This record gives sequence, structure tokens and C-alpha cells, in this order.
Amino acid sequence: MKLRALTLSALACLLAARADEGMWTLDNLPTKQLQEKFGFTPTQEWVDHLRLSSLHWGGASGSFISADGLVLTNHHVGRGSVARVSTKENDYLTKGFMAKTRAEELKIPGLTVRTLIHMENVTDKVAAAVKAGLSEKDAQKAREKVIEELTADAKKRTNLQCQPVSFYEGGETWIYGYQVHDDLRLVAAPELEMAMFGQNFDNFTYLRHSLDFCIFRVYGKDGQPYKPKHFLSWASEPLKAGDLTFVSGHPGRTSRANTYAQMMFERDFGAPLTLKAQERQIATLKAYGAGSLEKAREVTTQRLGIENGWKAGFGYHLGLKNPAYMAEVKKREEALKAAVAMDPALKASAGQAWSKIEAAQKARLTWYKDAMFLGSAGGGVVGQGLALLRFVEESAKPAAKRSSGYETDEKLKAIRTRLEGGPAAAPVKEMNILLYATTLKVAQEELPAQHLILQTLLAGKTPEAAAKAMLEGSKLADPAVRKALLEGGAKALAESTDPAMIAARKLAPLAAKVRAAQETYTATLSEQASRIAKARFKVYGKNTFPDANSTLRLGFGTVSGYESGGTLLQPFTTFAGLYDRHWGWGGNAAKAEDGSWTLPQRWIDGRSKVELSRPLNFVHSVDTIGGNSGSPIVNRKGELVGLLFDGNYEGLPSRYYYDVKLNRSVSVDARGIVEALSTVMDGGHIAKEILGQ
Repeated sequence: MKLRALTLSALACLLAARADEGMWTLDNLPTKQLQEKFGFTPTQEWVDHLRLSSLHWGGASGSFISADGLVLTNHHVGRGSVARVSTKENDYLTKGFMAKTRAEELKIPGLTVRTLIHMENVTDKVAAAVKAGLSEKDAQKAREKVIEELTADAKKRTNLQCQPVSFYEGGETWIYGYQVHDDLRLVAAPELEMAMFGQNFDNFTYLRHSLDFCIFRVYGKDGQPYKPKHFLSWASEPLKAGDLTFVSGHPGRTSRANTYAQMMFERDFGAPLTLKAQERQIATLKAYGAGSLEKAREVTTQRLGIENGWKAGFGYHLGLKNPAYMAEVKKREEALKAAVAMDPALKASAGQAWSKIEAAQKARLTWYKDAMFLGSAGGGVVGQGLALLRFVEESAKPAAKRSSGYETDEKLKAIRTRLEGGPAAAPVKEMNILLYATTLKVAQEELPAQHLILQTLLAGKTPEAAAKAMLEGSKLADPAVRKALLEGGAKALAESTDPAMIAARKLAPLAAKVRAAQETYTATLSEQASRIAKARFKVYGKNTFPDANSTLRLGFGTVSGYESGGTLLQPFTTFAGLYDRHWGWGGNAAKAEDGSWTLPQRWIDGRSKVELSRPLNFVHSVDTIGGNSGSPIVNRKGELVGLLFDGNYEGLPSRYYYDVKLNRSVSVDARGIVEALSTVMDGGHIAKEILGQ
């Protein structure tokens, strides 16, 4: 008992050291911590208002900001939408966009955002479906079956878009129901040079001077502006250093609850391979874009997205390679193991969980590369061929013997609809051929020369020749061709001379083998991680938050600078700093570093109109990660004070480990947005709408 008490005491100290960390689910907010540290306790009304004002924007976030359906997110979140409505003659990425009237607002095809309406804890129902003595695979199947049934029931009851979400590595399961908004129109966007001032050099850094915002409007089914019941009012008081701020958004993924063995796999194997592939893709896109202004426009959105992912991944990897961080991770894991070992019930349940996960990581080494290169095979068309083969194979089986995801006729119908659907095939672009050739080159470097994947995809050709032959020769990108093959069934697939189908038939046995290995790995990880999570609950309660998984979370922190490079960085930057950095790099004439710090001409001409002391960006200690882009930042009153768009480079290791001294998030100041709209962007009418004037 004495040893156990010491272990629990050590764990409590470790938790206290992380007191400022937090991406909290709305059902489990740290109200005691907020009251003790800041004298603030959020009411349920405050929480609900923030939830219903927040938007899930695919892999990012946004919020309602007016009674007539205006929504705010980052420019880099809306960049793809801006590009989608741009043309060679009207390149809104380059020159920006402002709708002078609602009739001028541009509808974005295919864009949807969602509001979280329904939250239902079904943990006990899922646990009851897993009977004692089931194997890991059978337990996983039992969970999947009951979760599917519960999700369907919630959808029927609520008439919402429902999905299951897992927290605490399977320790909890919830059903979330969303209201979907599918008519969004572009209202305002600054130029890319303003939204991404400093480009990739300044990305994930501070001091920052970026006008990274974009405004859309949601329309209802009647074609009129949507009237949200909840939206965020603009702040009535100026934000100051030391002020408490809250972030409401959808952080994409953290891995802080991963075991030490999982982190070591990523450090030594997973991350280096991903970073290498991204580096090659970036080089390919840069070379292609250098060919002409039109080619540069064609690749800008894709290139910037990959560059952002690479820089983030590089920072995450630095955290995994930091001996001090990893020593702390190991220390915490050993403390929890010791507590489990001292409790007979916990030892029986979770005592072997860490070693089983470690063994699963070692087994993963044998198929990880195969899975990666099968996933990118044929620039997508071979993947289509593999999907067609699997569908026909599963369809021929009795329902009871089909694989997960294919069990019912309803599921088969949905899969077939996806396989037969999609836009009409577009002409193959030179860029796509170059990118696929780049993937083949990486595969050549990572796989043995006689590997089936290389032998099949290269077929004795150079990567460039193989990529050109595959993408120009295959017709599987055409939905009509896929539909005809499905109608022809197994015979049509077996006799097809399409190069992608020929490759798919050769790779299908390997794909099945890799899929089986992945399923075993997933089942093991799900079962053992859940056991660890339940042990963690029992040892020190639900006094923490689950890893990020793109669900709505609340974080908090104060506006505060931090030490870097031997000095203190100020909490706010201003428009004066924007111009200073521009001039410091020689202005537009210098075009330093490919024009990373150039400014649009109207911002140079309009400098006298801008209040130079107006705050533009600020830094604060809220705990965020990718997916939080576009998250609203609010004050104690729930009023909007900023728009989160980035984190600092020193804090990138927070994917795996949070350091309160270094982790900072970077946001656009709400005052800077109004200043830009009211002066240079000619958007005074939008500024008035969001200010409620």
C-alpha cells in the first residue's frame, strides 16, 4: 500500500506539471482549474453558445459571426475554395476578393460545414456488446457492429448527420450529430501575399504579420442568408496582454497518449519516410510551377498545403528526437505501469498491454512500406482497380463471410455508388505525371529491386516513362468506365486490358495480405490502448483530456509573449511591423526569397489609410494543433477577439509532448480584421455587419 501511495503521488505531481495543457471535450471541462487559476467558471449557457457558434470545416474550423450567416475562417483554410472560383482572368488568390453586394457573393461548389448539435455517450452500451473471452479481432468486430447500430439509431432519432467518435484510446465512445450547411458563398478574402505574408519562412514562427482570414456566408435551403440562432459578437473591449482567451475548434490529431514504443516507431521509421516523400513532392511542384505564371497558379494551393504539412511534420519529429522530452514520456509511462502492477485487477487487465503494443510495432515494420506504396499506386488509378476487384470479390460472398465494411447489402450499395461516382474524367495533367513519377522514385529507393510493387508499376521502365504510360493509358479515372467494369463483373475485370487493371490484378494478393496485417494491428492497438486508458481512469480519474481527433474542443490560455533567441517576444504585432518587415527585406523591388515579404500594390498605396498601431497578430498560451486553424478566439464574455491561424516553431513537438514554457498559438487580432476591411479592402459594409452596426 505504501508503494502504491508513492506511485499515485508521483502521478499527481506529473499531472500538476501539465496544468496549463488542454484540448478539453465539452462534457469534461476543467471548471475547478479555471476557477482557481482565473476566477472564471463557464456556465452551460456560455458553453452551448460557443458550441453552436462554432463550425467544423472539414480538417479545420470556423464560426458564425453575424445574424445573417457570415462565417469566419482562415484564408489558408478557404484557399482551396478561393482557387476553385478563380480563373486565369480573375485570380482571386492573387488579387483578393470582395463582394460589394450579396448578389456578388460566389457560391463554392461542394463546400460543406457542420454545427455540432447532438452529443451522446454510448460507452456502456459498446462495452456490454464485448463478451468475455473474445479474441482481439472478434472484440473489435463486436464493437464495430454495435457502434454502427447505435449510430444508425441516433441518425433516425435526430435527423442529423451522425458519426461515432472514440476518446481516450477507446475508453469512451460517443455519437456526435451534426447539422450540415451546404450552400456557402465567398464574401471576402485578402490577397495571398497578405494572408501568407512571409510564406513558408514565417510559417510556424513568431513574430508574425499575416492577415490570414477569409469570410463566407451560409445560405439556407430557401436561397436566402441563413439565420443562425447563435453567432459570436465582436469584442466590446480591447484585448490586452495577460487577458484570458478561449479557443473553440477541432484540433486534428495529437499522440500524447501513445505508448513510448509507438512514439519510437514514428521517430525512427514512420516520420522519416513521410517527410522524405513530402520533400520530393515539394521539389517537383516548385520545378513545375517555375515554368510559367499559369503553371505556378495551378500548383500554388497544393504546394503550400504540402509545404505546411512538411514543416509541421519536421517540428513534430524534432520533438520525438528530443532526449529530454522522450525521457519525460518514458518516466510517465513507467509511473503508470508501476501503479498498474500494484493493483491485481489492473494488472490482470492491462499489465501486458504495453508489451503487446510494442510487439505490434515490430510486426508493423514488415508491411508498413508496402501499405504506403500500395496506397499511392498508379497515381490513384491502380487503387481504383484494387477497389473494383475487392468489391466484386466481397459481393460474391454470403453476408456472414464478408469483410468489415461490406457486411450488408446497404453497405455494398453505398460502396458501389462511390466507385461509380465522381466527376467526369479530366485530361491528364503534366503535373500529375510528374508527381506520380516522384512517388515511384521514392519507392525505388525504399523497396528491394525485385519487390512486386516495383516490378508491377515500373515494368522495366523509368519512373517518368512508367508514370506517363499508366496515367495516359488507363481509363479508370472515368466513372463511366468503372461502372461498365462493375456491370461486367468478375469476367470483365479479369479480361480488362487497361494498364491499371492489369497492375491491380497482380497486386491484389499482396494488398489482401497487407490489409489482413493492418486489421490485426488495428485490433491489437484498439484493445490494448483501451485497457491502458481504463487503467489510467482508475489510477487518477478523468482529470485529463483525450488526444485530439478532429472533434470540438475548448482550450484556454493567456495573451503572453515568451523567451526566444535570448530576448522576449512581445504579445502583439501591428500593421507598422508588417510594413517594417516588408521594407527590411528591400520592398517589392527586391523580391527577396521569391517575394516572401512583398506586398500587394494597393496595400502600399493605401498605407496612409491604415492605423499603423492597430494590432494585427497576437500570441497566447492556448494549447492547439493542426485542425484548430480557423478556430474563433473568445474572451470571458464569449465575444470574438481573434482568429487562430498558427503555432510557434518551438511548440511543434506538442503533437507528442506539451511544454508550457514554449508552446504558443498565433492568432489574427479581430481589430486587425476590421481595420483591413474598413480601409484597404473596401469592405466597410462587411465590417459594419460583423460589428452589428
